[in-house]
Amino acid sequence: DHQMYGENVKFNMTTTPPPPIVFEQSFSLYPAHSAKEMENLLHLVRNIVPPLTPEKYKGQDGKIGVIGGCQEYTGAPYFAAIAALKVGADLAHVFCTKDAAPVIKSYSPELIVHPVLDHPSAVEEVENWLPRLHSLVVGPGLGREDAILKHAKGILEKAIMKGIPIVIDADGLWLIAQQPFIIQGYRKAILTPNMVEFNRLYEAVIQNPVDSSDHHGCVLRLSQAMGNLTVVQKGEQDLISDGEKVLVCSHEGSRRRCGGQGDLLSGSLGVFAHWAFLAGPEKTNSASPSLVAAFGACSLTRQCNNQAFQKYGRSTTTTDMISEIGTAFTKLFES
Repeated sequence: DHQMYGENVKFNMTTTPPPPIVFEQSFSLYPAHSAKEMENLLHLVRNIVPPLTPEKYKGQDGKIGVIGGCQEYTGAPYFAAIAALKVGADLAHVFCTKDAAPVIKSYSPELIVHPVLDHPSAVEEVENWLPRLHSLVVGPGLGREDAILKHAKGILEKAIMKGIPIVIDADGLWLIAQQPFIIQGYRKAILTPNMVEFNRLYEAVIQNPVDSSDHHGCVLRLSQAMGNLTVVQKGEQDLISDGEKVLVCSHEGSRRRCGGQGDLLSGSLGVFAHWAFLAGPEKTNSASPSLVAAFGACSLTRQCNNQAFQKYGRSTTTTDMISEIGTAFTKLFES
């Protein structure tokens, strides 16, 4: 039901949408006051987490693909892919440019690295792997070279045709701001912009500046204009909307703003998205799988940041935060 590629899209926002339904959940480990609809949301996240059993085989809990990695940016795809593994995916693939591949390989033997993103047949190369992947994370370390962005667009189109959940971050969002029709209406897509990326995307789609007095409404309207795909606006509070409601993640995270934290979020969200769509409506109580997945990834990322900051303070880096994924996951979803 998503917009066909190449069609001219006209965004009509002349009709004023109703005020957004806002649910706020403080992600502490203590009881928090919230609307009735939100009281069971962490429980819903726990419901989608697959149990670890002896009968499982490699790949069953998630095979995640990361599209990104170029000469300038090799850390971002590594952070996203290793976060996916730490959350519980079994395999993580990175599809990057040729010169980025040896560097990313050197970071960890855990990752499967494909040096294809700058090859003329990049789209076909990645398409061959799509039947074996459960979700895609597009954008970490992608860069803005025209040829690479063209390949990323082609990969997105192929993934949409196959119905694969997609998380779009960083320079993937730059691409979407230039050509929103690529992803418009695809309900298995989740966008994760920071404030700067959100403003750029909002102005491109809505064709008006962001109303700084109504952040909740702006997130809601952007989601609606993009066909009700899920938008996660990262910030002091994370605002999550599917165009019908707005969730607010206000769990205390880190006071550090070092690079890489968004990659931790996008990589973990790729896993949660796979789990949520696989679990089905009976496990999510008919709630949007993308909302449940985003809720889980935001809460986990903030808990990791908080734990790392308690140990390292001002010197905290994303590597420290990734080391906290295991204990943070247990506290939130398995305790």
